[in-house]
Amino acid sequence: MLVSIPLYTQISVTNWLQILAKIKLTTGRIEKFHCPKDKEQTFLWCDDVSGLGVRATAGSDRKRYIFQAKVKGKSMRVTIGDVRAWSIAKAQAEARKLQVMIDEGKDPRQVESDEEAAGKVKAAAVELQKLRESVTLRTAWEEYLAARKPHWSERHCRDHIAVIHLGGKKRTRSKTPWTIPGPLAALAAVRLVDITPQLIEEWAKLESVKRPTRARLSLRLLKAFLFWCSRHPIYKSIVTDNAAQSKFARESLGKPSVKNDALQREQLAAWFAAVKQIGNPVTSAYLQALLLIGARRNELAFIRWEDVDFQWNSLTIRDKVEGARIIPLTPYVAHLLAPLPRRNAWVFNSPMAASGRLTDPRIAHNKACAVAGLQMTLHGLRRSFASLCEWIEMPSGIAAQIQGHAPQGVREQHYIRRSLDLLRMWHVKIEAWILEQAHIEFVHVPEGLRVA
Repeated sequence: MLVSIPLYTQISVTNWLQILAKIKLTTGRIEKFHCPKDKEQTFLWCDDVSGLGVRATAGSDRKRYIFQAKVKGKSMRVTIGDVRAWSIAKAQAEARKLQVMIDEGKDPRQVESDEEAAGKVKAAAVELQKLRESVTLRTAWEEYLAARKPHWSERHCRDHIAVIHLGGKKRTRSKTPWTIPGPLAALAAVRLVDITPQLIEEWAKLESVKRPTRARLSLRLLKAFLFWCSRHPIYKSIVTDNAAQSKFARESLGKPSVKNDALQREQLAAWFAAVKQIGNPVTSAYLQALLLIGARRNELAFIRWEDVDFQWNSLTIRDKVEGARIIPLTPYVAHLLAPLPRRNAWVFNSPMAASGRLTDPRIAHNKACAVAGLQMTLHGLRRSFASLCEWIEMPSGIAAQIQGHAPQGVREQHYIRRSLDLLRMWHVKIEAWILEQAHIEFVHVPEGLRVA
């Protein structure tokens, strides 16, 4: 066989033949085998198994078994392993195995790649099975909260925490010594894969007896959660996204009843008289302002002193529609806020609350309503403001803007832009009229603003 040797290699025929020579691999020969300093790498080829060799590289004591052959007419070389980890016999067996693959028309590199991919698929399947067996509603719910919290209001976050709260936390200001579990607490430990329509139906039957209103809220939150899970890269394969869509669950919880509580004109005097008798001036001022502004209860409770402008008689309220709205600071409301103690940043502050602000004025309000012989919720005061505005024929768009309702209709949404002074004109009128019906003498209200 003639071997063509390029001249630029500067290798003699004798040296070339030594490179191509094959010898019997032994432990001693492999140990003594090293790469010359003038070369990058050199090989020691096995005479027993074709394609098997030992490779040594310059500047390194590590030697590796390699296998070299042709696959579909192209040279291929793969590393078997370190000579210190592989015995000669084991390396020979591996080389024969690789040659068999080539004889069968397979590329060992592709076979290894396919096996690795199959291993990853199998490992993923095992991991998925572990998730199916372990991940619970609470585990996924906490991840859901962390992912969605930046997009939610504080109230919405609190609702998500409350509905799955396990209860058992000691109370400090309640006749009930311990907090009760939230509606979804019964499902917290259930595996996500086991959340089925049948399970939701059973849960709804039980909760409808105890607290249907909170259960309806919980069901809505659960639907949104399962929708999020159905698009999660992991949970989507183990969750039933329509589990909370059960018609029977909705029927069990019923429909929310329409609230109709609102103060009538003839009830204003009794209500104001009872509320003004509340011992806590902060609570008393809060309740009166809640009626005279028509705001949502938490919108008013979250007002800071920096939101109150006594110079220009304006009040900034952060709402859930526009993010913030500026409404007039009417004379009597300003009269209520000015003397309040400035213990912290909150206008309606409370030294007893951990948050530093008024958190639950319902107890005092319910007692005042009992004294006045009335039944009224805090949201009923907001409803009262909207209803009483019709006595002075206030335009509905102005009343809605003061209360923070979303604009209705094309004109309200895109064309009408009211100044604060226009809102003040009507807001001061309704305040004066309410105070007049309540028989409250307030000298700062101009006589011209009273409604006969």
